[in-house]
Amino acid sequence: MKNAISWFEIPTTDINRAQLFYETIFQMKMQAMDFGEMKMRMFPLEDPMTQVGGTLIQTDGFHKPSATDGPLLYLNGNPDCSIILDRVEAAGGKIMMPKTTISEEYGDMAVFIDTEGNRIALHNVPAKYLNL
Repeated sequence: MKNAISWFEIPTTDINRAQLFYETIFQMKMQAMDFGEMKMRMFPLEDPMTQVGGTLIQTDGFHKPSATDGPLLYLNGNPDCSIILDRVEAAGGKIMMPKTTISEEYGDMAVFIDTEGNRIALHNVPAKYLNL
């Protein structure tokens, strides 16, 4: 198994608001993928066959945002999760845990609440592991 995660879905109650939030903090564009009542916005991928992908998703009750329950999803915060975290509050989110060093070996993390009420984390690896 190359990756423990192969796909993720972040619940929303207002897909357009959530899309604007994530596009703002990550400075990227998401692709709309709506299937009837199910509305999705895909995070960009260079190669969907080899990379982990995911979406924001709005359904009628199947997906439920939560700041306390369920798994904690860590999104890519490279090269420094502070860059993304600095945009969270202006985009309508709340910072739960500021950038915190895990260790010199494992890098940094931070946690925020998005506009939908989801608890989401960021992780960045130490700079020595990045090909900058």
